[in-house]
Amino acid sequence: MARSGSRLAALAAFLVTVAACGSSSGGTVATDVGITADQILLGNTIAQSGPAAAYGTIANAENAYFTYVNSNGGVNGRKIKFTILDDAYNPAQAVPLTKQLVEQNQVFAMFSGLGTQTQTAVRDYLNTQKVPQLFVATGATTFGADYSAHTWTLGWQPPYQGEARIYAKDILANHASAKIGVLYQNDEYGRDYLKGLKDGLGTNASMIVDAESYDVTSAASSLASQLSKLKAKGADTLFIFATPGFSIPALVITTKLGWAPQIYLNQVSAPQVYMGLAAQAGAALTNVTSVAYIKDPTDPQWANDAGMQLYMKVIANCSTCKPLDGFNIYGVAVAYTMVDVLKQAGSDLTRANVIKIAATQLNETNPFLLPGVTVNTTSSDHYPIMQEQVETWSNNGWHLQGSLINERGTL
Repeated sequence: MARSGSRLAALAAFLVTVAACGSSSGGTVATDVGITADQILLGNTIAQSGPAAAYGTIANAENAYFTYVNSNGGVNGRKIKFTILDDAYNPAQAVPLTKQLVEQNQVFAMFSGLGTQTQTAVRDYLNTQKVPQLFVATGATTFGADYSAHTWTLGWQPPYQGEARIYAKDILANHASAKIGVLYQNDEYGRDYLKGLKDGLGTNASMIVDAESYDVTSAASSLASQLSKLKAKGADTLFIFATPGFSIPALVITTKLGWAPQIYLNQVSAPQVYMGLAAQAGAALTNVTSVAYIKDPTDPQWANDAGMQLYMKVIANCSTCKPLDGFNIYGVAVAYTMVDVLKQAGSDLTRANVIKIAATQLNETNPFLLPGVTVNTTSSDHYPIMQEQVETWSNNGWHLQGSLINERGTL
Protein backbone atom coordinates (compact mmCIF):
# COMPACT_ATOMS: atom_id res chain seq x y z
CA MET A 1 0.00 0.00 0.00
CA ALA A 2 2.81 2.44 0.84
CA ARG A 3 4.48 1.83 -2.53
CA SER A 4 1.17 2.24 -4.35
CA GLY A 5 0.42 5.48 -2.50
CA SER A 6 3.89 6.76 -3.31
CA ARG A 7 3.38 6.04 -7.01
CA LEU A 8 0.03 7.81 -7.02
CA ALA A 9 1.56 10.85 -5.29
CA ALA A 10 4.40 10.90 -7.81
CA LEU A 11 1.96 10.62 -10.71
CA ALA A 12 -0.16 13.44 -9.31
CA ALA A 13 2.91 15.63 -8.89
CA PHE A 14 4.00 14.85 -12.45
CA LEU A 15 0.59 15.67 -13.90
CA VAL A 16 0.42 18.96 -11.99
CA THR A 17 3.92 19.89 -13.10
CA VAL A 18 3.43 19.24 -16.81
CA ALA A 19 -0.14 20.46 -17.00
CA ALA A 20 -0.59 23.64 -18.99
CA CYS A 21 -3.64 25.75 -18.36
CA GLY A 22 -4.79 28.31 -20.85
CA SER A 23 -4.47 31.81 -19.48
CA SER A 24 -6.97 34.54 -20.13
CA SER A 25 -4.65 35.82 -22.85
CA GLY A 26 -4.35 32.43 -24.47
CA GLY A 27 -0.82 31.80 -23.14
CA THR A 28 0.50 28.91 -21.08
CA VAL A 29 0.65 28.79 -17.30
CA ALA A 30 3.39 26.59 -15.81
CA THR A 31 2.53 25.19 -12.40
CA ASP A 32 3.94 22.71 -9.91
CA VAL A 33 3.14 20.56 -6.88
CA GLY A 34 0.89 22.42 -4.45
CA ILE A 35 -0.64 24.64 -7.11
CA THR A 36 -4.22 24.08 -8.18
CA ALA A 37 -6.50 26.11 -10.40
CA ASP A 38 -7.58 28.21 -7.42
CA GLN A 39 -5.08 27.56 -4.60
CA ILE A 40 -1.43 27.89 -3.55
CA LEU A 41 -0.54 25.52 -0.71
CA LEU A 42 2.08 26.67 1.78
CA GLY A 43 3.27 24.89 4.93
CA ASN A 44 4.90 25.94 8.17
CA THR A 45 6.22 24.44 11.40
CA ILE A 46 6.68 26.79 14.34
CA ALA A 47 6.74 26.75 18.13
CA GLN A 48 3.22 27.33 19.38
CA SER A 49 4.03 25.46 22.58
CA GLY A 50 7.23 24.74 24.50
CA PRO A 51 10.11 27.06 25.46
CA ALA A 52 9.73 29.37 22.44
CA ALA A 53 5.93 29.52 22.34
CA ALA A 54 6.01 33.34 22.32
CA TYR A 55 6.99 33.11 18.67
CA GLY A 56 3.89 31.08 17.77
CA THR A 57 1.81 34.15 17.05
CA ILE A 58 4.02 34.91 14.04
CA ALA A 59 2.40 32.19 11.96
CA ASN A 60 -1.07 33.38 12.93
CA ALA A 61 -0.16 36.90 11.81
CA GLU A 62 1.18 35.55 8.53
CA ASN A 63 -2.09 33.75 8.00
CA ALA A 64 -3.92 37.02 8.71
CA TYR A 65 -2.02 38.66 5.86
CA PHE A 66 -2.80 35.77 3.53
CA THR A 67 -6.46 36.09 4.53
CA TYR A 68 -6.31 39.78 3.64
CA VAL A 69 -4.73 38.99 0.27
CA ASN A 70 -7.26 36.24 -0.41
CA SER A 71 -10.14 38.62 0.32
CA ASN A 72 -8.71 41.00 -2.26
CA GLY A 73 -8.52 38.53 -5.12
CA GLY A 74 -5.60 36.38 -4.02
CA VAL A 75 -2.42 36.00 -6.05
CA ASN A 76 -3.20 36.16 -9.74
CA GLY A 77 -6.59 34.62 -9.01
CA ARG A 78 -5.39 31.92 -6.60
CA LYS A 79 -6.04 31.87 -2.84
CA ILE A 80 -3.24 30.95 -0.42
CA LYS A 81 -3.95 28.02 1.89
CA PHE A 82 -1.50 28.08 4.80
CA THR A 83 -1.10 25.00 7.01
CA ILE A 84 0.57 25.63 10.39
CA LEU A 85 1.88 22.78 12.57
CA ASP A 86 3.31 23.11 16.08
CA ASP A 87 6.85 21.69 16.39
CA ALA A 88 7.36 23.02 19.95
CA TYR A 89 10.83 24.33 18.95
CA ASN A 90 12.00 20.72 18.82
CA PRO A 91 13.92 19.41 15.78
CA ALA A 92 12.71 15.88 16.53
CA GLN A 93 9.16 17.11 15.96
CA ALA A 94 9.94 19.49 13.11
CA VAL A 95 11.35 16.74 10.88
CA PRO A 96 8.27 14.44 10.71
CA LEU A 97 5.90 17.41 10.57
CA THR A 98 7.81 18.87 7.63
CA LYS A 99 7.72 15.52 5.83
CA GLN A 100 3.98 15.37 6.50
CA LEU A 101 3.44 18.75 4.89
CA VAL A 102 5.55 17.84 1.86
CA GLU A 103 4.50 14.25 1.29
CA GLN A 104 0.90 14.21 2.52
CA ASN A 105 -0.30 17.81 2.26
CA GLN A 106 1.67 18.27 -0.97
CA VAL A 107 2.58 21.88 -0.20
CA PHE A 108 4.17 24.01 -2.89
CA ALA A 109 6.69 25.48 -0.44
CA MET A 110 7.59 25.66 3.22
CA PHE A 111 7.31 29.22 4.44
CA SER A 112 8.74 30.94 7.53
CA GLY A 113 9.55 27.85 9.56
CA LEU A 114 10.94 29.06 12.88
CA GLY A 115 14.11 28.22 14.77
CA THR A 116 17.77 27.72 13.92
CA GLN A 117 17.96 24.12 15.12
CA THR A 118 14.58 23.09 13.72
CA GLN A 119 15.19 24.61 10.30
CA THR A 120 18.71 23.27 9.86
CA ALA A 121 17.29 19.86 10.82
CA VAL A 122 14.96 19.86 7.80
CA ARG A 123 17.13 21.80 5.34
CA ASP A 124 18.85 18.81 3.70
CA TYR A 125 15.54 16.98 3.30
CA LEU A 126 13.82 19.96 1.67
CA ASN A 127 16.75 20.58 -0.65
CA THR A 128 16.85 16.94 -1.68
CA GLN A 129 13.12 17.10 -2.43
CA LYS A 130 13.61 20.46 -4.22
CA VAL A 131 10.95 22.08 -2.07
CA PRO A 132 11.50 25.81 -1.41
CA GLN A 133 12.30 26.52 2.24
CA LEU A 134 11.50 30.18 2.06
CA PHE A 135 12.21 33.02 4.48
CA VAL A 136 12.98 30.90 7.54
CA ALA A 137 12.20 32.75 10.77
CA THR A 138 15.74 32.73 12.09
CA GLY A 139 18.66 35.06 11.53
CA ALA A 140 21.22 32.27 11.67
CA THR A 141 24.01 33.36 9.36
CA THR A 142 24.17 29.94 7.69
CA PHE A 143 20.92 30.57 5.82
CA GLY A 144 22.64 33.23 3.73
CA ALA A 145 26.28 32.20 3.92
CA ASP A 146 25.68 28.60 2.87
CA TYR A 147 23.22 29.25 0.05
CA SER A 148 25.48 27.62 -2.57
CA ALA A 149 25.15 24.28 -0.76
CA HIS A 150 21.41 24.67 -0.09
CA THR A 151 19.92 26.49 -3.06
CA TRP A 152 16.30 25.76 -2.08
CA THR A 153 16.67 27.55 1.30
CA LEU A 154 16.61 31.26 2.09
CA GLY A 155 16.47 33.45 5.17
CA TRP A 156 14.76 36.83 5.44
CA GLN A 157 15.60 38.76 8.59
CA PRO A 158 19.05 40.28 9.24
CA PRO A 159 21.67 37.66 10.21
CA TYR A 160 22.55 37.36 13.88
CA GLN A 161 26.26 37.86 13.28
CA GLY A 162 25.59 41.13 11.47
CA GLU A 163 23.36 42.28 14.32
CA ALA A 164 26.01 41.45 16.91
CA ARG A 165 28.61 43.35 14.89
CA ILE A 166 26.39 46.44 15.15
CA TYR A 167 26.39 46.04 18.94
CA ALA A 168 30.18 45.76 18.85
CA LYS A 169 30.39 49.03 16.93
CA ASP A 170 28.16 50.70 19.50
CA ILE A 171 30.28 49.37 22.36
CA LEU A 172 33.54 50.56 20.81
CA ALA A 173 32.07 53.97 20.03
CA ASN A 174 30.20 54.63 23.27
CA HIS A 175 31.47 52.21 25.95
CA ALA A 176 35.12 51.66 25.09
CA SER A 177 36.07 50.59 28.63
CA ALA A 178 33.19 48.13 29.04
CA LYS A 179 33.65 44.81 30.81
CA ILE A 180 31.31 42.52 28.93
CA GLY A 181 29.42 39.51 30.24
CA VAL A 182 27.41 37.38 27.81
CA LEU A 183 24.40 35.16 28.46
CA TYR A 184 23.69 33.00 25.42
CA GLN A 185 21.63 30.01 24.39
CA ASN A 186 23.83 26.94 24.13
CA ASP A 187 23.20 26.03 20.49
CA GLU A 188 23.86 27.38 16.99
CA TYR A 189 21.50 30.28 17.63
CA GLY A 190 23.34 31.61 20.66
CA ARG A 191 26.81 30.81 19.36
CA ASP A 192 26.06 32.68 16.13
CA TYR A 193 25.44 35.86 18.10
CA LEU A 194 28.55 35.31 20.24
CA LYS A 195 30.73 34.85 17.17
CA GLY A 196 29.38 38.05 15.61
CA LEU A 197 30.14 39.98 18.79
CA LYS A 198 33.70 38.65 18.99
CA ASP A 199 34.32 39.29 15.30
CA GLY A 200 32.93 42.82 15.62
CA LEU A 201 35.13 43.59 18.61
CA GLY A 202 38.15 42.22 16.76
CA THR A 203 41.34 42.93 18.68
CA ASN A 204 39.17 44.19 21.55
CA ALA A 205 37.45 40.83 22.10
CA SER A 206 39.22 40.61 25.48
CA MET A 207 36.58 43.10 26.67
CA ILE A 208 34.43 39.98 27.15
CA VAL A 209 35.28 38.92 30.71
CA ASP A 210 32.94 35.91 30.73
CA ALA A 211 30.29 34.15 28.65
CA GLU A 212 27.75 31.86 30.30
CA SER A 213 25.36 29.60 28.41
CA TYR A 214 22.00 28.01 29.22
CA ASP A 215 20.18 25.06 27.70
CA VAL A 216 16.81 25.62 26.11
CA THR A 217 15.42 22.70 28.13
CA SER A 218 16.39 24.36 31.43
CA ALA A 219 13.99 26.26 33.66
CA ALA A 220 14.23 30.00 33.10
CA SER A 221 14.59 30.48 36.87
CA SER A 222 17.93 28.67 36.69
CA LEU A 223 19.46 31.69 34.93
CA ALA A 224 20.20 33.19 38.35
CA SER A 225 23.32 31.01 38.50
CA GLN A 226 24.75 32.23 35.20
CA LEU A 227 23.86 35.86 35.84
CA SER A 228 25.39 35.75 39.31
CA LYS A 229 28.64 34.45 37.80
CA LEU A 230 28.69 37.26 35.24
CA LYS A 231 28.13 39.84 37.96
CA ALA A 232 30.86 38.28 40.12
CA LYS A 233 33.33 38.46 37.22
CA GLY A 234 32.95 42.24 37.30
CA ALA A 235 30.93 42.64 34.11
CA ASP A 236 29.36 46.07 33.86
CA THR A 237 27.79 45.36 30.47
CA LEU A 238 25.44 42.43 29.84
CA PHE A 239 24.62 40.91 26.47
CA ILE A 240 21.52 38.72 26.38
CA PHE A 241 21.43 36.42 23.37
CA ALA A 242 18.28 34.49 24.20
CA THR A 243 14.72 33.77 23.16
CA PRO A 244 11.91 35.73 24.88
CA GLY A 245 11.09 32.95 27.34
CA PHE A 246 14.59 33.37 28.79
CA SER A 247 15.27 37.05 28.04
CA ILE A 248 12.38 38.36 30.12
CA PRO A 249 13.29 36.29 33.23
CA ALA A 250 16.96 37.28 32.74
CA LEU A 251 16.02 40.96 32.93
CA VAL A 252 13.93 40.35 36.04
CA ILE A 253 16.67 38.29 37.73
CA THR A 254 19.32 40.90 36.91
CA THR A 255 17.28 43.53 38.73
CA LYS A 256 16.71 41.25 41.72
CA LEU A 257 20.46 40.68 41.97
CA GLY A 258 20.87 44.41 42.55
CA TRP A 259 22.91 44.57 39.37
CA ALA A 260 22.47 47.47 36.96
CA PRO A 261 24.73 46.81 33.97
CA GLN A 262 24.46 48.38 30.54
CA ILE A 263 22.29 45.81 28.71
CA TYR A 264 22.27 44.75 25.06
CA LEU A 265 19.23 42.66 24.19
CA ASN A 266 19.09 40.77 20.91
CA GLN A 267 16.46 41.91 18.43
CA VAL A 268 14.46 38.67 18.38
CA SER A 269 13.59 39.23 22.04
CA ALA A 270 13.18 42.99 22.01
CA PRO A 271 9.53 43.04 20.82
CA GLN A 272 8.50 40.92 23.80
CA VAL A 273 9.92 43.34 26.37
CA TYR A 274 6.88 45.56 26.03
CA MET A 275 4.49 42.60 26.15
CA GLY A 276 6.30 40.46 28.72
CA LEU A 277 7.49 42.90 31.35
CA ALA A 278 4.15 44.63 31.71
CA ALA A 279 2.96 41.59 33.66
CA GLN A 280 6.13 41.13 35.70
CA ALA A 281 7.09 43.27 38.64
CA GLY A 282 10.62 43.90 39.75
CA ALA A 283 12.38 44.55 36.46
CA ALA A 284 13.96 47.95 36.21
CA LEU A 285 14.58 48.54 32.53
CA THR A 286 17.28 51.16 32.15
CA ASN A 287 20.29 51.32 29.87
CA VAL A 288 18.91 48.70 27.45
CA THR A 289 20.01 48.73 23.80
CA SER A 290 18.78 46.65 20.88
CA VAL A 291 18.25 47.11 17.13
CA ALA A 292 15.22 47.33 14.87
CA TYR A 293 14.40 47.02 11.20
CA ILE A 294 10.59 46.72 11.44
CA LYS A 295 8.21 49.48 12.50
CA ASP A 296 7.20 49.14 16.15
CA PRO A 297 3.41 49.10 16.65
CA THR A 298 3.88 50.48 20.17
CA ASP A 299 5.73 53.55 18.86
CA PRO A 300 3.32 56.50 18.41
CA GLN A 301 5.42 57.98 15.62
CA TRP A 302 3.92 55.39 13.26
CA ALA A 303 0.28 55.99 14.21
CA ASN A 304 -0.52 57.77 10.95
CA ASP A 305 1.90 55.80 8.82
CA ALA A 306 0.26 54.06 5.84
CA GLY A 307 2.14 50.82 6.50
CA MET A 308 1.12 50.75 10.15
CA GLN A 309 -2.50 51.50 9.26
CA LEU A 310 -2.44 48.60 6.79
CA TYR A 311 -0.92 46.37 9.48
CA MET A 312 -3.73 47.23 11.90
CA LYS A 313 -6.28 46.43 9.22
CA VAL A 314 -4.61 43.11 8.44
CA ILE A 315 -4.08 42.00 12.04
CA ALA A 316 -7.79 42.45 12.70
CA ASN A 317 -8.16 39.19 10.73
CA CYS A 318 -6.47 37.32 13.61
CA SER A 319 -8.61 36.90 16.72
CA THR A 320 -5.65 35.66 18.82
CA CYS A 321 -3.09 38.25 17.69
CA LYS A 322 -2.30 41.20 19.93
CA PRO A 323 -1.82 44.21 17.63
CA LEU A 324 0.97 45.70 19.77
CA ASP A 325 3.04 42.50 19.75
CA GLY A 326 6.05 43.15 17.51
CA PHE A 327 6.16 39.51 16.48
CA ASN A 328 2.85 40.00 14.68
CA ILE A 329 4.07 42.84 12.49
CA TYR A 330 7.11 40.67 11.72
CA GLY A 331 4.73 37.97 10.51
CA VAL A 332 2.78 40.38 8.33
CA ALA A 333 6.00 41.84 6.90
CA VAL A 334 7.53 38.52 5.88
CA ALA A 335 4.18 37.34 4.46
CA TYR A 336 4.17 40.50 2.34
CA THR A 337 7.50 39.42 0.82
CA MET A 338 6.18 35.90 0.20
CA VAL A 339 3.18 37.26 -1.69
CA ASP A 340 5.43 39.66 -3.58
CA VAL A 341 7.52 36.72 -4.84
CA LEU A 342 4.44 34.71 -5.84
CA LYS A 343 3.07 37.68 -7.75
CA GLN A 344 6.36 38.17 -9.56
CA ALA A 345 6.33 34.53 -10.61
CA GLY A 346 3.24 35.30 -12.68
CA SER A 347 2.45 32.57 -15.16
CA ASP A 348 5.56 30.56 -14.22
CA LEU A 349 4.37 29.44 -10.80
CA THR A 350 6.91 26.67 -10.35
CA ARG A 351 9.11 25.87 -7.38
CA ALA A 352 12.27 26.51 -9.39
CA ASN A 353 11.13 29.94 -10.56
CA VAL A 354 9.88 31.04 -7.16
CA ILE A 355 13.14 30.17 -5.39
CA LYS A 356 15.09 31.88 -8.19
CA ILE A 357 13.12 35.10 -7.73
CA ALA A 358 13.41 34.97 -3.94
CA ALA A 359 17.12 34.18 -3.82
CA THR A 360 18.45 36.34 -6.64
CA GLN A 361 15.91 38.94 -7.80
CA LEU A 362 14.29 40.53 -4.76
CA ASN A 363 14.10 44.31 -4.90
CA GLU A 364 11.34 45.26 -2.51
CA THR A 365 10.26 48.22 -0.46
CA ASN A 366 8.19 46.66 2.29
CA PRO A 367 5.61 48.99 3.95
CA PHE A 368 6.10 47.37 7.36
CA LEU A 369 9.86 47.92 7.55
CA LEU A 370 11.62 51.06 8.75
CA PRO A 371 11.98 53.78 6.12
CA GLY A 372 15.04 53.06 4.02
CA VAL A 373 15.20 49.33 4.78
CA THR A 374 14.98 47.34 1.55
CA VAL A 375 14.62 43.65 0.80
CA ASN A 376 17.22 42.71 -1.80
CA THR A 377 18.89 39.60 -3.18
CA THR A 378 21.21 39.11 -6.15
CA SER A 379 23.01 36.19 -7.77
CA SER A 380 25.92 36.82 -5.40
CA ASP A 381 24.16 38.07 -2.25
CA HIS A 382 21.49 35.98 -0.55
CA TYR A 383 20.83 38.05 2.58
CA PRO A 384 17.46 39.77 1.95
CA ILE A 385 17.71 42.33 4.79
CA MET A 386 21.00 43.78 6.03
CA GLN A 387 20.02 47.14 7.51
CA GLU A 388 19.18 47.81 11.15
CA GLN A 389 18.98 50.80 13.48
CA VAL A 390 20.04 51.04 17.10
CA GLU A 391 17.22 51.56 19.60
CA THR A 392 17.15 52.13 23.34
CA TRP A 393 14.47 51.48 25.93
CA SER A 394 13.14 54.34 28.07
CA ASN A 395 9.79 55.58 29.34
CA ASN A 396 8.17 52.21 28.66
CA GLY A 397 9.06 52.11 24.99
CA TRP A 398 11.75 51.64 22.35
CA HIS A 399 13.26 54.75 20.75
CA LEU A 400 15.32 54.71 17.56
CA GLN A 401 18.79 56.22 17.70
CA GLY A 402 20.95 57.56 14.88
CA SER A 403 20.41 56.26 11.36
CA LEU A 404 20.29 52.91 9.58
CA ILE A 405 23.44 50.81 9.70
CA ASN A 406 24.10 48.64 6.65
CA GLU A 407 25.97 45.39 7.29
CA ARG A 408 25.78 44.18 3.68
CA GLY A 409 29.08 42.86 2.46
CA THR A 410 30.58 42.32 5.92
CA LEU A 411 29.75 38.61 6.29
